Amino acid sequence: MSYWTRRLRLALPALFVMLISIGGTLLVMTPAAWIVPQFSKATGGHVNLVDPAGSLWRGSATLMLAAGSDGAGATLLPGRIEWTTAFLPLLTGRIHMTMRQTEAMPDAVILEATTRGATLTSGQIAVPATLLSGLGAPFNTLDFDGNVRLSWTEFRLLNRNAYGQVVVTLDDMASRVSRVKPLGSYRVALQAQGASATIDLSTSKGPLMLTGNGSIAPESTSFQGSATAAPEQRENLAGLLNLLGRHTDPDTVALTFVR
Repeated sequence: MSYWTRRLRLALPALFVMLISIGGTLLVMTPAAWIVPQFSKATGGHVNLVDPAGSLWRGSATLMLAAGSDGAGATLLPGRIEWTTAFLPLLTGRIHMTMRQTEAMPDAVILEATTRGATLTSGQIAVPATLLSGLGAPFNTLDFDGNVRLSWTEFRLLNRNAYGQVVVTLDDMASRVSRVKPLGSYRVALQAQGASATIDLSTSKGPLMLTGNGSIAPESTSFQGSATAAPEQRENLAGLLNLLGRHTDPDTVALTFVR
């Protein structure tokens, strides 16, 4: 065995330790900004993290929600999203993150992700009613106000397919174009079924009754429903009904959206 071969064998353990130390240091110092584009990409631009701080392992960012995939109606939530990332799952190619929103989310959720997809545990979060403006007309004209809450079952993303249910609860809603306050309370349920999803709209209470259902697919989106005014509020809600759709009778307009 040559002199240099012996020297190399003696140095190998030290080189191995040095490489492990450098790799570990780089991992620990991985900035929080590394995960920011991952959320936007996985959710089609609907969920975004901005102003990141800390690291991949323990960090925070401001949560920005957008109704449109193009960022339309983007709304920053007060408070911060805080997360911690477990180290050992990374050795098997998985990301395991515990996340909570400091002001709008009562309970933490867990995100598991691999190269094939991601799973988010069930949870709920309060969001500003201004987020509805991002849906476009007529919501941006109506300028809704009220209590809006998102809740979801365990949600799975596999490649471009999504599975799970998201429920939007709108309580005591009001609009700047109507003197009737509140207009009512409503429930919108979105059921993701792979590449497509269904939408169901119903009314819990209120003089403005909204119902309808529709579907969302990569090629098209459609919704058919109706808005009806209680007889005693017909005159007060006439202007709002005119903005919502085409009259099918004095108290009711058709809610139609096709894209």
